[in-house]
Amino acid sequence: MAYLCNKMLIKNATLINEGHQFEADVLIKNQRIEKIAGHITAGHEQVVEAAGKWLLPGVIDDQVHFREPGLTHKADIATESRAAVAGGITSFMEMPNTVPNTLTQELLEEKYRLGAAKSVANYSFYMGAANDNLEEVLKTDPHQVCGVKVFMGSSTGNMLVDNRQTLEGLFARVELLIATHCEDEATIRANQEAARATYGEEVPIALHPQIRSAEACYLSSSMAVELARKHGTRLHILHISTADELALFDNRLPLRQKRITAEVCVHHLWFTDADYADKGTLIKWNPAVKRAADRAALRQAVLDNKLDVIATDHAPHTWQEKQNPYFKAPSGGPLVQHSLPAMLELCRQGVFTPEKVVEKMCHAPAEMFHIIDRGYLREGYYADMVLVDPEAPWTVAKENILAKCSWSPFEGQTFRHRITHTWVNGALVYDNGRINDSSNGQRLLFDR
Repeated sequence: MAYLCNKMLIKNATLINEGHQFEADVLIKNQRIEKIAGHITAGHEQVVEAAGKWLLPGVIDDQVHFREPGLTHKADIATESRAAVAGGITSFMEMPNTVPNTLTQELLEEKYRLGAAKSVANYSFYMGAANDNLEEVLKTDPHQVCGVKVFMGSSTGNMLVDNRQTLEGLFARVELLIATHCEDEATIRANQEAARATYGEEVPIALHPQIRSAEACYLSSSMAVELARKHGTRLHILHISTADELALFDNRLPLRQKRITAEVCVHHLWFTDADYADKGTLIKWNPAVKRAADRAALRQAVLDNKLDVIATDHAPHTWQEKQNPYFKAPSGGPLVQHSLPAMLELCRQGVFTPEKVVEKMCHAPAEMFHIIDRGYLREGYYADMVLVDPEAPWTVAKENILAKCSWSPFEGQTFRHRITHTWVNGALVYDNGRINDSSNGQRLLFDR
């Protein structure tokens, strides 16, 4: 295949974009979408026949952990960006809890250098907030960095920021979007000690949603919302997992006008606490997968626009690490390769529509972060696109997993939708199982 062709024509695709489905041809030229029309005559460009397939904007994942630098035995930017484009994700935003933590502008720019050298997808990296780096955080360039990450729970050392005075300073002075992990540590520690009192170190994984409880989530999320309202902060709360938290969010304003937004992750829309019996620590995440009633409420909140974005929180650990008992097994799992197929499977089940999935995984992140010229199939926008065959069943198995950790909580799951092609900046980086390593992604830029 001619990966580096400057012109490419996609013929007879069914575009799913901005709430509509329609058949059209799409012409790519010099990284961007040059033309969308009912019929475009082929010239010298490479042609991809797409009859019967869906063409979507590339997915923008606003929360991943690619583990580089410092934790590359679990994952790295090269391996995980390959898994991402195989899953239709063309842009990602990566978190600062690497080693060392991304707490200075120098360390942040070093990650951007790694992204430029290694990533086949477009990339942005969050600046990390700690208990003592506010002045460093304030140097962050809003045009070139997606946001500031605050761990109000579930972190270690100096990146756990749950001191009220420190949080007041961050929320009062940081003008950039603040993305938060919200779980109340005091509540979690008390629940852990209660579980230890009964089970010692042999706590069953099924107690995870009781230890990292709905109460812990709500206490922290409600504090974040209170601080944001007090200071007018641009707040984005990550991985909402409970029905209770949904009361904190408003669906009456257009997304661009919201000062407080919320994300839900694929695993909280797919799994429930009943799955711990079969999946065990493979579905141990923070926040925890909770009750079927919570999952139902989250799904409805996506439909009602109380939840603005669907992401992955892709956070790989090795298989060996995940085999440890409850307290020693780390939280997190690989998801980027399977997030779009999983969401489209929920469409087949009647939970969502493909238009809603595209809205929440492609359009909404672009709007919410003010990403320049991405997230839509529009003339003049970057040609970040994914082609999906909606009638090509396949089963997740170790031999087709691209994440470095080589396992997935979806192993054994058959998906009906197969991603056949992914374009990043007009370059065909994924074609029916083959990845083009000669094309790198670009740094995301933001109109703010």
